[in-house]
Amino acid sequence: QVRLVESGGGLVQAGGSLRLSCAVSGRTFSRYAMGWFRQAPGKEREFVATISWSGGTTYHADSVKDRFTISRDNSRNTVYLQMNSLKPEDTAVYSCAADSTAWRTVPTTHQNSYAYWGQGTQVTVSS
Repeated sequence: QVRLVESGGGLVQAGGSLRLSCAVSGRTFSRYAMGWFRQAPGKEREFVATISWSGGTTYHADSVKDRFTISRDNSRNTVYLQMNSLKPEDTAVYSCAADSTAWRTVPTTHQNSYAYWGQGTQVTVSS
């Protein structure tokens, strides 16, 4: 059974930082791209960042580029999202997701390509 467990969310003031972690079990982590998505109240879930199976390719949404960084440690079966210079508009539930296809050359930003999802962790940024 594939399981994704996020941690690291919380309440932070604008301009602060948080690092989210997502631990994966139940599959060979290093074969699959990973992604982070978020959903704010009353809004649809949106793409935040993705990283290839090797970690060599990453994409970040324009809204978080230069502030957020996705990374992974295949020896720990964990993907991270370092969030700096947080803004109130970053407030959302952040979820990690695992790609459905192994060895994908270019990681995808499309939610439908992700087969497994974590339960999410709340990030609240106060002004």
